[in-house]
Amino acid sequence: MGQQEKVATSLAGAVSDGISASLAPVDADLARRYPGDPGTRQPVHTVYVPGDAFTASTIRSWGDQALRALDEHAPDAASLAAVLGIPDGLAEAVHDRVRAKLSREPVEDLRIDFEDGYGPRSDAEEDETAARAARLVSQAYANGTAAPYMGIRMKCMEAAVRDRGIRTTDVFLTGLMEAGGLPEGLVLTLPKVTYPEQVTAFVQLLEAFEKAHALPAGRLGFEIQIETSQSILAADGTAAVARMIDAAQGRATGLHYGTFDYSACVGVSAAYQASDHPAADHAKAVMQVAAAGTGVRVSDGSTNVLPVGPTDRVHEAWRLHYGLTRRALARAYYQGWDMHPGHLPTRYAAVYAFYREGLEQAAARLAAYVAKAGGDVMDEPATAKALSGYLLRGIDCGALDTAEVARLTGLTRAGLDAFASPRRGGLTVTAP
Repeated sequence: MGQQEKVATSLAGAVSDGISASLAPVDADLARRYPGDPGTRQPVHTVYVPGDAFTASTIRSWGDQALRALDEHAPDAASLAAVLGIPDGLAEAVHDRVRAKLSREPVEDLRIDFEDGYGPRSDAEEDETAARAARLVSQAYANGTAAPYMGIRMKCMEAAVRDRGIRTTDVFLTGLMEAGGLPEGLVLTLPKVTYPEQVTAFVQLLEAFEKAHALPAGRLGFEIQIETSQSILAADGTAAVARMIDAAQGRATGLHYGTFDYSACVGVSAAYQASDHPAADHAKAVMQVAAAGTGVRVSDGSTNVLPVGPTDRVHEAWRLHYGLTRRALARAYYQGWDMHPGHLPTRYAAVYAFYREGLEQAAARLAAYVAKAGGDVMDEPATAKALSGYLLRGIDCGALDTAEVARLTGLTRAGLDAFASPRRGGLTVTAP
């Protein structure tokens, strides 16, 4: 190669240095506020069980009830596909994977409820229930029967129930520590958050617990449940949910939309309270934008239409739940709530159909991007990130197999992770 020609410039290096110095606070703020997705598994759903109803057999019982519902109302791939409108080419794979999932891991995320689902109890009763929940959760992780994620939803930080919520949190966490320590899959959910100051107060509670047990600072994270209009639009016109994420000081792991409390808060009639109502779409869109880049994930809510009764009614409820789940997935809400064992078949059918139907196209686009090959779509680094994230979510929930994704993309799991979580500002990622 010949000698490289000198390129003419007009500005001294001091100009660039000065700009960098002036933007150093912005660089630090970007890194703090927008670290990107944590790269950990996100559950496809959260199952809520009242504190007094939770037992050591709850997770297996939900799986068994879901399997019986399939056997009774859609015993084979063709019948399930006919009910839900799953294409023939996907029917067998989806049906088989749903049954395998319900047998192996029916619940991905379980929340033991001490709020709306628990009802009025004496302090002594709630103390004992919270302590029992801690023992059962610890035992489940010890003997391998736990869901990947488990925890509690305590009462909110409003004045009437604040002390009770604080005490239940303390009893539960203390019980876990006494039983051997905090499990890796521990999740706490703070409901009915209206003001960022309530998030700050919960952070103070968790900090105090960490100090009391000599835990690393920040060990305890939590989800923020969005159930009031004030959490979306504050009195001063700002998006309060964005301020709540900031108030969590890096501890917030999720934003969960509360379908029925939020709908009632903005005056939606009971018959129209659903996750596809325009009011719900607006709230979740604000949540999604507020959370983007922060590492905080957004979860959709639930449906209160239960798949129970005769087959025609079960099928009607299944079609509704399947459609709402598919709608949420298309809008990038990759998690939702399931309130009944009969919702599990359609949760997994919707999720598995979503990932399997797009597998070959997503894999081909990602492989072409890695190879810098041509095609009918010109993809950018951000699209490669989305494609690899899509494939990873499919693998994590059981819709896809690591081996088939590797065969189609030429990428290992580590390679997919590298594309899904690139360094901020990076334009290229080299991955095996």
